[in-house]
Amino acid sequence: MKLISWNVNGVRAAAKKGFVEWLLCSAPDILCIQETKAHEEQLDGGIRDVLGYRSFWCAGEKKGYSGVGLYSKRVPSEISFGFGLAGEFDSEGRIIVAEYPEFTLLNIYFPNGQMNDERLRYKLGFYDATLAFCENLRKKGRSLIICGDYNTAHGEIDLARPDENSDVSGFLRIERDWMDKWEAHGYADTFRKLHPAAVEYSWWSMRTNARARDVGWRLDYFYVTPDLLPKVKKAAILKDVQGSDHCPVLLEIDI
Repeated sequence: MKLISWNVNGVRAAAKKGFVEWLLCSAPDILCIQETKAHEEQLDGGIRDVLGYRSFWCAGEKKGYSGVGLYSKRVPSEISFGFGLAGEFDSEGRIIVAEYPEFTLLNIYFPNGQMNDERLRYKLGFYDATLAFCENLRKKGRSLIICGDYNTAHGEIDLARPDENSDVSGFLRIERDWMDKWEAHGYADTFRKLHPAAVEYSWWSMRTNARARDVGWRLDYFYVTPDLLPKVKKAAILKDVQGSDHCPVLLEIDI
């Protein structure tokens, strides 16, 4: 099974840059997208109704902000939106949970903490809510795939200029400590497990022409629970795919 995750930085803008054509050509079994910046009623049929896929959309209260989407060749047995925490972490449209017989898939657009201290606290609280939600699913015997834009580079290898960004949200010690805790609970970074020394990025600032110079950050991940790790066949960063300030990341798993 081939899964792809991509922060598209606006699905309507991405569609004008060949997003749908790319989806049909790459033909993943499941595509998770983040930062859609659209409610479902704002999308035309060319984006919603892609041949061979069912699509599902989660948007927040604020239009033109956040949002996640899921394209799936197989219809999930169940779809839900959010952690079930009412407005605390569910009001921004950041979470789709899709149930398949072999695993539960979480497509998450984690918050950015750069705006101010309040947003950083929100991000850290969202992280903790994610861990609690996932641990509850594991107690029920579910195998998990958790993908999306985590908005944190975990290690120094995961961004081009770690020293210069040590005080920047996205590489703060407190954010990286949560990533350490996440992995200490057994969640496996599939790309890093398969490519322990690879220096590759999935996001580049558009303001500084960073992509052309490959001055980037690895912010986009596929994590899996330990039982699924032996089934992972491939993990890759599709850095040649254009259309967003992020590029897609890929997971192939033997299900």
